[in-house]
Amino acid sequence: MKPAPQHPAPSDAGRRRAAPAVVVYQGEGMPAYDRAFYEAAREGMSKVGETIVPPREARTFEVPAGHFFRIVSIEGPQVGDLNLWHANDLSERFFSGKTRALHGTHVGTGDRLWSCLPHLRPMATITADTLDWYGFDADGGGIHDVIGTRCDPYTQLLLAGTEYHHCCHSNLTRALATGRGLALAAAEPHIHDVLNVFMCTGFTRDTHQYFMKASPVRPGDFLEMFAEIDLLGGLSACPGGDCSATHSSDAARCHPLKVEVYRPREGALAAWQAPQRSAYSRSHGALPAA
Repeated sequence: MKPAPQHPAPSDAGRRRAAPAVVVYQGEGMPAYDRAFYEAAREGMSKVGETIVPPREARTFEVPAGHFFRIVSIEGPQVGDLNLWHANDLSERFFSGKTRALHGTHVGTGDRLWSCLPHLRPMATITADTLDWYGFDADGGGIHDVIGTRCDPYTQLLLAGTEYHHCCHSNLTRALATGRGLALAAAEPHIHDVLNVFMCTGFTRDTHQYFMKASPVRPGDFLEMFAEIDLLGGLSACPGGDCSATHSSDAARCHPLKVEVYRPREGALAAWQAPQRSAYSRSHGALPAA
């Protein structure tokens, strides 16, 4: 609990609090979601690969630009922590904070997953979500958040005084190290804040603390995305299972997840072009050298 305020409210406190809220990014300049294009591209697509992610583990997978991929619930309620990188340049990776600022705390069909600075371009576009019916519940909880960072062994040690090695951070570190032939110490800095796939989260109304509750995902549900660039993905089947009670332990019942990769039919992408990296000059206002 935060301590009680130590300073009295000023006489104009009500007026200050009544200032109107302004949405920071209202969509100006962002490419519009072309539903007709993506729906047409999905028609007749064929599965070309799949990866099973075991419980309390992570796996990497690759998705060529112009392909679709699905994260699928296959045995029981299970949430997943997703990292994305450019397949040929690990320094370009998913930027959850900017994605949250552009699209909101929870993402769904039509939203994009953006890459980090200085690249800032769509990495993937969400094209289908079987949990889109959920919306926001009475607690303010929604699905597929870009709020939480990922469970990690450092926070576990800080708060519980114990080491746990199957937190999503560690799972993703091991998976990237194995998938790319890296030492653990070289792989770990590439692990970043995640898209919490299938996770139901929000902020408490009184203390505004991050909460989780039982995911509504069931076998057969999926989140589908279109790879706008060549992608390397990392997915961890969170040790919290459906995140109804706990995480960072072996207490929760966990299930595997599946990643499916689909190739559109020939000719479906005739008019499509991969997005380019940001064209910003990167001068940052510095004066030219004399």
